[in-house]
Amino acid sequence: MKILLLGKNGQVGWELQRALAPLGNLVALDRHSTADLSGDLADLEGLAATVRTLAPDVIVNAAAYTAVDKAESEPALARRINAEAPQVLAREAAALGAWLVHFSTDYVFDGSGTTPWTEEAPTRPLSVYGRTKREGESAILASGAHAMILRTSWVYATRGQNFAKTMLRLARERETLDVVADQVGAPTGADLIADVTSHILRHLFSQPGASQLSGIYNLAAAGETSWHRYAQFALSHAARQGQSFKVPAERIGAIGTEDYPLPAARPRNSRLDLAKLETTFNLKMPPWQQGVQRMLDEIQA
Repeated sequence: MKILLLGKNGQVGWELQRALAPLGNLVALDRHSTADLSGDLADLEGLAATVRTLAPDVIVNAAAYTAVDKAESEPALARRINAEAPQVLAREAAALGAWLVHFSTDYVFDGSGTTPWTEEAPTRPLSVYGRTKREGESAILASGAHAMILRTSWVYATRGQNFAKTMLRLARERETLDVVADQVGAPTGADLIADVTSHILRHLFSQPGASQLSGIYNLAAAGETSWHRYAQFALSHAARQGQSFKVPAERIGAIGTEDYPLPAARPRNSRLDLAKLETTFNLKMPPWQQGVQRMLDEIQA
């Protein structure tokens, strides 16, 4: 199996390098092009040429425009990377008969209600980021390519910055700390996303008629929490490890979305229904606490 991975240095892409390497010949690229290969999703012609040159069996697109608030002032660039580039990848994948694995987001939903979103639920994105990610999904589905679109939420990784690290730092520095309590979802580790992606690819290339499995799947950790409870969980775990804070977990204030205005609207309900993924690929997604604890332990170590 020959795999082209785009976005190798992002949170998910970094973990995918590890998870996909045992499956075959992995070519991992980022936006910094070489003389003959381009991994820059803003370079649509170079992107198409790269796929044609490598002729992979699988294209895994872990690259995206993810600066949610900045996208409000850069809609053209966000659309180029999140919608037009996936369309190019899908077109080239269809021409090769290759699989395309593409990652999407809970931001395609408007966040109404409290019921977990199924893959078939109506999408009504609230932001430029959400709209461009939905456009990318639609372009892939319309291309005729064999494609796995994996919607995930609240992604974090040990490498680089993440919400939990930020909360630990702020709780050491500040006398008070307030966190949004009315947005609910499931923190999902990049390592979990990468491992599940690898599992899916093994399944697709070992099962006859796997092309019938093309479509959208929700991929997230199990369970749910708010950003406020997530922050409390992180601080409580770190305190048990012996870390000390000016603001202990029980004194973190709970505020509403309207109390912390940002350029891009966030969905309040980011719950994702996991039944389709778990049933199709014989998986049982772990609770979100398990991955967060592991990440915090790695940070402490």
